[in-house]
Amino acid sequence: MLAAAAVFVSLRLRADLDEELANRLRSGSLGSVERDEGFKQSYDGRGRLVGGTGGARGPVLDRAEVARARRAPVALERRVPGIEGEARILARPAAGEGPARVAALGLSLDDRDEAVAGVVRSFVAGGAVAVVLASLIGYGLATAGLRPVEAMRRRAAEMPLTGDGDLLPLAPAHDEVRRLGETLNGMIARLRGAFERERRFVGDASHELRTPIAVVRTELESVLRSGDFGPGVREALVAAVRECDHLAQLAEDLLVVARAADGALPVRRERLLLEPLLHDVAARFSARARAERRRLRVDVSGDVCAETDALRIRQAIGNLVDNALRHGAGEVVLGARADGPGVVVTVADAGPGFAPEIAPRAFERFAQADGARGGDSTGLGLAIVRAIAEAHGGRAEISAGRGAQVRLWLPGAAAQGDLRSPSHHARLTVPRTRGRT
Repeated sequence: MLAAAAVFVSLRLRADLDEELANRLRSGSLGSVERDEGFKQSYDGRGRLVGGTGGARGPVLDRAEVARARRAPVALERRVPGIEGEARILARPAAGEGPARVAALGLSLDDRDEAVAGVVRSFVAGGAVAVVLASLIGYGLATAGLRPVEAMRRRAAEMPLTGDGDLLPLAPAHDEVRRLGETLNGMIARLRGAFERERRFVGDASHELRTPIAVVRTELESVLRSGDFGPGVREALVAAVRECDHLAQLAEDLLVVARAADGALPVRRERLLLEPLLHDVAARFSARARAERRRLRVDVSGDVCAETDALRIRQAIGNLVDNALRHGAGEVVLGARADGPGVVVTVADAGPGFAPEIAPRAFERFAQADGARGGDSTGLGLAIVRAIAEAHGGRAEISAGRGAQVRLWLPGAAAQGDLRSPSHHARLTVPRTRGRT
């Protein structure tokens, strides 16, 4: 726009100055011009210069141009010795000086060219400044206009999925940005409502499932103890009890998922020795290991202790042991050792390890390899392990190497003394959780 304005103004100024020069030439008067800016010459019938004034040195017309000027006015532009820059010349018959006389009047175009060049230079300098100022002002206005959007983006990046009052900030102006924020806040409220209803449903369902499952398991165990059944019934009853264990653990895991969905899984930290806790978990799975001709071994170096929730950590380690018995092979080793500001609990077996396609997402909910789908694995076990570890401020990870090994790192190693044995805590329902695959 500035370039177009510069071209228009310069062309318009040039045309106006040309019109002014033409009027002065037609008037036949040089006016008050300096010697090197104008001239006037007279030519006789033979085309000879017979008189003149001004700064021109020598004739400015040749014989042919004088002959043409006798018939009609002739306009020329050329350089003339003694005149600054180019000169515009008007030659025509001289009035009152005889029919053969020709008068030539000329004015320098130097002032016109300087005026036009000055306007162009002004546009170049002023235009550059104007572009910079317009860019800065435009950037400032755009930044001010988008500041509410940036505020909404920052709030959205930190916004939890739960809660009612934490919504996107709205711009003070009642414009499109504010209406966008109001629409997004409405969508967030609907999403939170749907999430809360789903979380509440999962929690309620898991609570409701535990009681009937426990009753069915108790009745089945009573029948098993009575022994009053045929030879093929015992195997069916044992399988039914196993499935009850699996359903009970699934209900417990669903409850943990519901509580951990908003990152607020409650834990009660106490200073505990880990070796008795690992022996307790191993004893809980010992009968199952013997039935599968597998061995459970606890390997703890020294008195390793940590500040942890005994019920939660039992559930996590139980899930890992169940995972190893369900999908691993060989001996299952439960270990614990100090590691910097925390402790590392490991559960390892001599099986084939995690499938390559499942290892990167093993701790995601319902993550299963193709070979495990349709089996007795729900894909929640390792997700529960990670949720419990993160609730303690720790982490869970798969260790590369021979066999399969899952590491559970917990922060806050405790000094020996003032420790409680984990046997003082109520036992958690026997974990029967998700497979590794």
